[in-house]
Amino acid sequence: MNQTQPFLLRLSNRVSLVTQILIGIIAGVALAVLAPSAAESVGLLGNLFVSALKAVAPILVFVLVLSSIANHKKGSQTSIRPILALYLIGTFVAALTAVVMSFIFPTTLVLVSTGIEASPPEGIAEVLHTLLFQIVDNPVNALLTGNFIGILAWALGLGMVLRHGADSSKHVFRDISDGVSSIVRFVIRLAPFGIFGLVASTIAATGFDALWGYARLLAVLIGSMLIIALVMNPLIVYFKIRRNPYPLVFKCLRESGVTAFFTRSSAANIPVNMDLCKRLNLHEDTYSVSIPLGATINMGGAAITITVLTLAAVHTLGIEVDLGTALLLSVIASVSACGASGVAGGSLLLIPLACSLFGIPNEIAMQVVAVGFIIGVLQDSAETGLNSSTDVLFTAAACQVEEAKATVSKAAANKA
Repeated sequence: MNQTQPFLLRLSNRVSLVTQILIGIIAGVALAVLAPSAAESVGLLGNLFVSALKAVAPILVFVLVLSSIANHKKGSQTSIRPILALYLIGTFVAALTAVVMSFIFPTTLVLVSTGIEASPPEGIAEVLHTLLFQIVDNPVNALLTGNFIGILAWALGLGMVLRHGADSSKHVFRDISDGVSSIVRFVIRLAPFGIFGLVASTIAATGFDALWGYARLLAVLIGSMLIIALVMNPLIVYFKIRRNPYPLVFKCLRESGVTAFFTRSSAANIPVNMDLCKRLNLHEDTYSVSIPLGATINMGGAAITITVLTLAAVHTLGIEVDLGTALLLSVIASVSACGASGVAGGSLLLIPLACSLFGIPNEIAMQVVAVGFIIGVLQDSAETGLNSSTDVLFTAAACQVEEAKATVSKAAANKA
């Protein structure tokens, strides 16, 4: 049977998916350098891959959460509360780190004119207002628009009700969940081709010439994100699991962060994260909720972007910042980042909200947003990679602690 399989299929089964993705990245860079016109054409592969992930993500989250809640056994432990705490702590630490980095390496901007027509939110109340109305969104509209807060709310509600339903109904949703998961695994197997197309077309179309003028700003942004990914997040996880966190950290960065970096979409990376959680043998009732929840509120990368660009505007205008105001900015950036998914344009359009803390007029703040779009090729990629890999990291850490506690309790009960 194995001999009848095509050579490429047999080869793909032997080579790990991460290795295949790395090959796709190298091939994409080479094609962009050698044949830019051909590289732009293969962008179709990347667009198809991202569209496929975005298409399957809402229905995957809906049926998986619904099925997990409906089939939840009484007495089975989940870890949503500690994961939520980790999300909030991680986002605040990210904002605080960005403040420190911005003061150590102050940057100024050459402000540019902007053609952005979108209206930024006028305050945190508006951000939270949008977030609350996402919860009570029409379920069909939530699925169509990828509103994961609304999808989660409906899936949790229906799952709770169906827990008291017939076993046959529960089995139907379990079968649907397994079927959608199989489709997701097929889409993820296409990742090397999708990443190849994304890398080739992005480098061929944009290059990096426009980024050199903002090299210092990018260095502060990317440097802050690297500190969070390689220092602060591991510290948070260490205090949670009390052992070396780096094997888990590197696995999450390698298998979630790399894909998210190139797709530049937290929603598109939800299926990838779900698949990784399954391979890490985490509790399905936990990760089926925590991963889509993380994609909407666990926004350490967004907090860094909001903070660094806001303080760059502050330094450009020569505004003095005291310690209390810097701490307040960290809080505002954290809360704003948690609501970033509810605002068109994501973290960049929340910059005027943070700028208002320093009395910076909206016209100048929107010019800072325009700078954000210029550096978005790297800024948005790194931000998404950090956000998405952290979702899995914190979920895995909390699940491992709960599993260890359950093992100790079981051992104590057997001993007694």
